[in-house]
Amino acid sequence: MQFTDFSKGKVWQNIVAQSIPLVLAQLIQLLYNVVDRIYIGHLPGTDSMALTGIGLAFPLTTLVAAFTFLFGTGGTPLFSIARGARQEERAEKILGNTCSLLFYSSVVLLLFCYFLRAPILYLFGASADSYSYADAYLRIYLLGTPFSMLSTGLNGFINAQGFPRIGMLTTLLGAVLNLALDPVFIFGLHMGVGGAALATVLSQSVSCMWVLKFLTGKRALLRIKKVHLRIERKLAGEIAALGMPGFIMQGTNCLVQVVCNATLKVYGGDLYVGIMTVINSAREILSLPVIGITNGAQPVLGYNYGAKEYEKVRQGIRFTAISGIAYTLLAWLLVIVSPHLLMSVFTEDTAMIETGAGALRLYFFGYFFMAFQFTGQSAFTALGYSRHAIFFSLLRKAVIVVPLTLLLPKFGSGVNGVFLAEPVSNAIGGLACFVTMYFALYRKLKSA
Repeated sequence: MQFTDFSKGKVWQNIVAQSIPLVLAQLIQLLYNVVDRIYIGHLPGTDSMALTGIGLAFPLTTLVAAFTFLFGTGGTPLFSIARGARQEERAEKILGNTCSLLFYSSVVLLLFCYFLRAPILYLFGASADSYSYADAYLRIYLLGTPFSMLSTGLNGFINAQGFPRIGMLTTLLGAVLNLALDPVFIFGLHMGVGGAALATVLSQSVSCMWVLKFLTGKRALLRIKKVHLRIERKLAGEIAALGMPGFIMQGTNCLVQVVCNATLKVYGGDLYVGIMTVINSAREILSLPVIGITNGAQPVLGYNYGAKEYEKVRQGIRFTAISGIAYTLLAWLLVIVSPHLLMSVFTEDTAMIETGAGALRLYFFGYFFMAFQFTGQSAFTALGYSRHAIFFSLLRKAVIVVPLTLLLPKFGSGVNGVFLAEPVSNAIGGLACFVTMYFALYRKLKSA
């Protein structure tokens, strides 16, 4: 059996080799949702209301992503460490258990979210006008939950075996189908937001079949085997423990989205909920490269840590930090220079574009601080420091953003307070995470 040895060659080259296909794959993955929002934002006769409805559906789709991260990002680093230590049997058990955990949790989430979507949407701040759009989207989108979780959660195991291009193809196939079906269902068949959801579900099913075919086929170095699908309680605990930071990060994103939408509904109305939908979409796009770098670094860091190549781990952390800071500075500059252009990609509503441009600048102020959060979080997760990663996930979102989102509007800043909460949390949370990682992990590796 031939293994990709991440301890050979220059660390930064290994990270880049992993990151570039990951960035492309994640960009393609974003097309599932972002292209939907672009089409929906340009639906004739809906103004901003259709985007507002999609924004109300965000927390539930983020909740699905949280459980995907819980098992997907928990299993992948453990898998990489086991590969680095040449523990092939354990690596395949991790893969099989992760597959089962993703599937069973997806069924539970599907049933829970589908049958309770009406009271949940009204709790999230839906109005009589926006509810119909949110419900039309969710009642179809949720049916694809198993496909979405399996394809996204298991794709990391393809990348961790040294096949990042195959991982990119996982999402490329579905994304191309999504791009082709969206205009047919939305405009050709006049299905509106429901058509966008149907195109996404069909696309996710294709991605899911592709990833399962690869991980059960002969080309994979380590495969999903029936004998390893039976969930082992101890191993499932290890997977969940290491995936908890990603789960909490997505779970707190869900919480923040709920709090933001509810607060904006009170202080600004449906228009501002729609603006936040666009801002979240812009953030997802602009965050892609730095997330790709940090995700690409994780299997390299984990492998070298398992192989006891500690200086290479330090080199990987340094490269991740420097490249992440450089990119996020450029992304911040783009927002400062072209906020109206970014808004107009998602909507033709003049009021939304004009009002949203200022909100976009506020939200992305000091965006480079996020690179510190991403770097620290990535290093903690890759090397198995799950408690540290969990703490800093909670600190930035639950401890800082949520209270500020609720309090700042009450002290005279109104809707601007909602958008200011994010940059404050980026600075405090990002620096705290990075400094702790430096002293608790990075410096200790030098003497190890």
